Amino acid sequence: MRVIFILCTVMLSTGITASAQAVEDASRSTIGFIRSNGTVENSSRSTIGYFKSDGTVENSSRSTIGFIRKDGTVENASRSTIGYIKDNGTVENASRSTIGYVRSGVVENSSRNTIGYAKGIDPKHAAAFFFFFFKP
Repeated sequence: MRVIFILCTVMLSTGITASAQAVEDASRSTIGFIRSNGTVENSSRSTIGYFKSDGTVENSSRSTIGFIRKDGTVENASRSTIGYIKDNGTVENASRSTIGYVRSGVVENSSRNTIGYAKGIDPKHAAAFFFFFFKP
């Protein structure tokens, strides 16, 4: 029993639980959260979706709304390509036109204007949040 208590204490103090990172708009207002387990929440902490480890993106009802492939291709639920998230942080639409950038937790539109912040969040999840699935 003592070992379980110590383990739980260590987990809480080191953040091993499903901690949440804030997603902010350009004014630094919190518009949502993405937990380390992939749960996506709005600013009221209601679950609005999920990023699963296999690349599947689900809405709050657990229906598949899209996919993020390992190569950065973003697909809708019908598996049609709707965009690309490149390793360098460039975000493109299905026609390969640049629609934005995600670098060092800063999210920018194609004109390089900051539209949000996603510090500590996987860049592919940040791009998917802002440009494809959970548009603020």
